[in-house]
Amino acid sequence: MDVNDLRALSTVLAFLAFIGIVWWAWHRKSQKGFEEAARLPFADDEQHDRTLGRR
Repeated sequence: MDVNDLRALSTVLAFLAFIGIVWWAWHRKSQKGFEEAARLPFADDEQHDRTLGRR
């Protein structure tokens, strides 16, 4: 096995990792977790408003 074989193998492995990450990000099971994470910055504001009596 020479250097070019290792380069080709590493390219294929990197591409497969990329495809795996894209699949994971767009998979339906991941959607709920991502939506919860997207609302996290606003959760503290809601708690703050409740303690001040605003609503």
